Amino acid sequence: MGVVVGLVLGAGLFCIWWSFWPPAPARPRTTGGWAARVQDLLVQAGAPTVTPSALVGASVVTGLVVAAGASALTRAPAVAACFAAIAAAAPGALVRARARRRRTALRDVWPEVVDHLASGVRAGLSLPEAVAQLGERGPVELRDAFRAFGEDYRATGRFGPCLDALKERLADPVADRIIEALRITRDVGGTDLGRLLRTLSAFLREDARTRGELEARQSWTVNAARLAVAAPWIVLALLATRPEAAEAFNSVAGTVVLLAGAGCSIVAYQLMLRVGRLPDEARVLR
Repeated sequence: MGVVVGLVLGAGLFCIWWSFWPPAPARPRTTGGWAARVQDLLVQAGAPTVTPSALVGASVVTGLVVAAGASALTRAPAVAACFAAIAAAAPGALVRARARRRRTALRDVWPEVVDHLASGVRAGLSLPEAVAQLGERGPVELRDAFRAFGEDYRATGRFGPCLDALKERLADPVADRIIEALRITRDVGGTDLGRLLRTLSAFLREDARTRGELEARQSWTVNAARLAVAAPWIVLALLATRPEAAEAFNSVAGTVVLLAGAGCSIVAYQLMLRVGRLPDEARVLR
């Protein structure tokens, strides 16, 4: 009996001691893996049918082709490897650049989308009808996605899954916010949807104006970073066409110089971008 009392007392004291140590906070969930992020970039760049694996394959093929061509021209494997690495990164850089330009172009379009939704709601349309009518009267850049939503809703009559499909077609954080606001209103009801849409429209216009001013002021930093990182490699490409210069880079010292230059270029470019570019909004409502 005394052993049982001792065990119970010890367990109670241990529980009291344990209560003074709160559990570690849970790590925030990520917004998707590498494949999901790359697929979002491809959708934003206007290539939704391209898969991440196809992009990787294009990068590998481009790198191999440039490596073969540079080796044949310069007879310097180290120089060919450097230009092959640059060429392999080119498809990804192209996708990111196109996605960035399209997000910038759509930044001024989303307030118009919200205004159309608010007008449809005030006119007495249901939420699915207000969203579907954007396929005919909405901004030209987004009509295909909303027209596909209307076709899906007429075929299934299920608002939630159609909104999920619309989110995947748009792959935009602003679209995620708009769609989730519509979903919550549809699920829980309420009479403040018009006020919510007007507030969201004003917020999006203010955000677009602010980001536009900041990007205009900082664009010179990004352009200077691109010029600074490209100039040494353009000079190297010109020098590598001369046999004596290519022979110099075939040595161990030449390879070390190329590796050091590549490392400095990557670090300097990333630092310049971190200083001069505004962070992109993540899809937290995926």
